[in-house]
Amino acid sequence: MRLKNWTVRIAAAVLLCAGIALAQAPVINIDNSRHPNLAEAQQHIQQAYQKISQAQGANKDRLGGHAEKAKQLLAEASRELKAAAEYANHRR
Repeated sequence: MRLKNWTVRIAAAVLLCAGIALAQAPVINIDNSRHPNLAEAQQHIQQAYQKISQAQGANKDRLGGHAEKAKQLLAEASRELKAAAEYANHRR
């Protein structure tokens, strides 16, 4: 029984750390001179992320976890845009 409790606690800690890592705000890291559309899209993602954070504050985080999930998806979208830019750079 003790082993099961420890396993559950370790799994919860790992998931918490993963959630914190994913919840980091998206960064603007696409070269605007090479990929202006991707860079602009990334800026819009960052603005949306900030607006969601403001909404969470205004609603005292009572949004059912959906706002946090949206922030995670925005951070993922930003990383995918960066990957698209890097892919395009290597295909030229």
